[in-house]
Amino acid sequence: MSSPTGPTSGLPVRMPRPRQSGRHRRPEPAAAPTGAPPLVLAVPGTPDASTRRLAEESLSIARSELPGLDARIGYVDAEDDAEGFPTLDAVLGFIAAQQAARASEGRAAGSGEAAGDPWAAAPAAVVVPLLAGPDNAVLRRIRQSVVNCGAAVELTSTLGPHPLLAEALHVRLSEAGLARADRARLFTVATAADGIVLATVGGAEAVQAAGITGMLLSARLAVPVLAAALDEDGAIARAADQLRGSGSRTLALAPCLIGPEIDETLTAMAAKEAGCSAAEPLGSYPAVGKLALAKYAEVLGISPSPTLQGTPAH
Repeated sequence: MSSPTGPTSGLPVRMPRPRQSGRHRRPEPAAAPTGAPPLVLAVPGTPDASTRRLAEESLSIARSELPGLDARIGYVDAEDDAEGFPTLDAVLGFIAAQQAARASEGRAAGSGEAAGDPWAAAPAAVVVPLLAGPDNAVLRRIRQSVVNCGAAVELTSTLGPHPLLAEALHVRLSEAGLARADRARLFTVATAADGIVLATVGGAEAVQAAGITGMLLSARLAVPVLAAALDEDGAIARAADQLRGSGSRTLALAPCLIGPEIDETLTAMAAKEAGCSAAEPLGSYPAVGKLALAKYAEVLGISPSPTLQGTPAH
């Protein structure tokens, strides 16, 4: 994977509490309060050292944005006995057991929500899928783990589509020499490719979601971008033919994927079939950790900063 590059702006937050009516809420210190539920990053794919490094780097970004954040990793497809790769089932089961123990202690002491515990009604954990877009096969397995744990766990939507993913794709293309970017604002000066195939996995819904990010990428690069499924035979080649038919001559393949969710050979094979070069997956680009934190923050009623709305940081 390429080393992560890009903006590292701060993420001002608000202390989670019952939502107030109206548009204004009092700002609080940018730190996770004691007792806030953990963020659990659900990592798909066969776990290995590079997958663990990617997940840890993403959570490191999230923790830097919200100091004190309790963030954990659960591997969706890990084996129960895989050392160093805790399964999502095991992580959520442990959290559920912790919550049950605290509730029991609170009842014995006559404390808890009645005593003003601000987290008594909060979920036991917030699970964020490490996916750039919807992949129903993976999401079904994650939902099953949430149901199996027996606790009130909140599952968020996937990280995209989002303007920051378009930024990340742009950077990965520029790192591969397939697009050039202005150093200050990451806007295109000139592009090496005049057409982009945006590769995803997860069927029609995933292609549709990637297409939204693709429109944002197209606006950045001023070239046509078509989304297509890596896991559908011939889809990448058909998208490449369509771009060439509309006048593009030099194409590039941009994976709209974090990385662990696919076999890395699929991208190389698809690029060869389409007759074009490929950029690397998004990997641990800083936007991935920021978006994971934003999903967590949304569940707890924390307002994300303007940079998470897609405005590039300077």
